[in-house]
Amino acid sequence: MSQTTLHQFLQQRGSKEPGLNALLLQITVACQAIAKQVEQGALAGIIGSAGSGNVQGETQQKLDILSNDILLQECVKEASLAAMASEEMETIHPANANGEYLLLFDPLDGSSNIDVNVSIGTIFSVLRKKHQGAAHENDFLQVGREQLLAGYVVYGPQTTLVFTLGQGVHMFTFDHQTQQFVLIKENIQVQADTKEFAINMSNMRHWAAPVKRYVDECLLGVEGARQKDFNMRWIASMVADVHRILCRGGVFMYPWDKRDPTKPGKLRLMYEANPMSWLIEQAGGASINGTQSILDIPPEKLHQRVSVILGSKNEVSRIQNYHQNG
Repeated sequence: MSQTTLHQFLQQRGSKEPGLNALLLQITVACQAIAKQVEQGALAGIIGSAGSGNVQGETQQKLDILSNDILLQECVKEASLAAMASEEMETIHPANANGEYLLLFDPLDGSSNIDVNVSIGTIFSVLRKKHQGAAHENDFLQVGREQLLAGYVVYGPQTTLVFTLGQGVHMFTFDHQTQQFVLIKENIQVQADTKEFAINMSNMRHWAAPVKRYVDECLLGVEGARQKDFNMRWIASMVADVHRILCRGGVFMYPWDKRDPTKPGKLRLMYEANPMSWLIEQAGGASINGTQSILDIPPEKLHQRVSVILGSKNEVSRIQNYHQNG
């Protein structure tokens, strides 16, 4: 049986903008290099803290910095790219002044799992630069619905690429023999109903009432109002949790909590929530901050945080109703 490579897929069904296809391919080159580093781990002396913090004040892992550098070094080679922004950088990194695209990324999501060999990944989002000349930070502040390309690469038992160009969600696995990403699933659809949810239960005492109500109902199982048993999953890696949802349905929740009531959430809107939300919506699911679609939230700053609830449409709708109507 013939296999469709990523190159072939983009030639046949990719964007009508050649530069966008070329940028996706260049992102995958960077991710292949990151995958090799992840596989080496302690053998290459790159496990553990780097002894520094990122712009959000979080401790950086050695692989965080290395992955960020690889993406910068590889993606700057693509002439269509104007500038990049990353979780690990305070402001933007210029690429090519005449480029037409803007790239945002979380170079290594779930990096707290590096030392225990649990799946981690790279999340990316591409926007259009809307004016001539060099890009500025404000150029990146576009709502999620303006994304041209979004996706992630998960580094797990297989290295798997998932992306959307706005016409469905497609999944490719890296074949080490041919050194190519090969199509394994196309036009993925998230099940509308589910019996799985993912949330960090240790924060239960800090949740808002609508989230606690939903989880309490799930925990009551067949004896409760939902009249069915739920399973809980929590990997502490958004890439891994969202990948599971795309494969078999479910709900992922990283909600606001009262530990720091001034922060709207933990995850970053521009390079985590927006790309993952677009993937989920393109696959028939839904994504909200509690009351509204994440893709409609006007960004105010590059590292803006947001509450995230996404996955199977009917479950997300129920949670949204609890937020809106109590």
